[in-house]
Amino acid sequence: MSYDFEGKVALVTGAASGIGAAIARALAADGAKVLVADLDAQGAEDIARAIQASGGTARALEVNVADAVEVEAMVEAARSTFGGLHLAVNNAGIGGPAAPTGEYPLDGWHKVIDVNLNGVFYGMRYQLPAIVASGGGAIVNMASILGSVGFATASAYVAAKHAVVGLTKVAAIEYAKHGVRINAIGPGFIDTPLLSKHLDEAALTVIRGLHPVGRLGTSEEVAALTSFLLSDEASFVTGSYHLVDGGYVAQ
Repeated sequence: MSYDFEGKVALVTGAASGIGAAIARALAADGAKVLVADLDAQGAEDIARAIQASGGTARALEVNVADAVEVEAMVEAARSTFGGLHLAVNNAGIGGPAAPTGEYPLDGWHKVIDVNLNGVFYGMRYQLPAIVASGGGAIVNMASILGSVGFATASAYVAAKHAVVGLTKVAAIEYAKHGVRINAIGPGFIDTPLLSKHLDEAALTVIRGLHPVGRLGTSEEVAALTSFLLSDEASFVTGSYHLVDGGYVAQ
């Protein structure tokens, strides 16, 4: 399904690969001008060029979402490059170490919180005024199934994603009167390069089996839900958390 994003400016973090890249491509295909932001500068450039080659409008930007100064500059880059900001997807995230809570490395905790939680807060901190100034719009924050359930050895990730869901609800209440809708998405395990790079086939088989549908999700499935939530078709949807998880959390 396609949506009408003509005349809209969108910003997507973590857009150099996987879910973020699929979202950037989908938004551009539906007419949005997209700022492709990622710490991986070359990957972001590759996605922006691919969008341009397909007839879309995109620019790449290297950004570390854990740095508030860089995030503020990212939002300003979207405004100065395309003339405003209407849509934002705070998708950048990392997995972090795997360890029991009583043994979790402090540096790992801080890094996960910096990227997965602070990065979302910094994003909204600067995106919201820009979107209001552009006449309103929508934000999607990428949480996780672990924004509502626990997962052993992932205390930092689970804490951050739970917090993203709460932060989404607070901001949605505050900015509804300003014409800005804000929602969160909770993907299950998605077939991305990040997942396949760190797990062998035996581990992937186990993870597939955790989902009642018996498979991993795709980046395009997450992008489809994201596009809907950003679109005018979702005009009465705000402050909510939407799973795309193959039934994982229903168990």
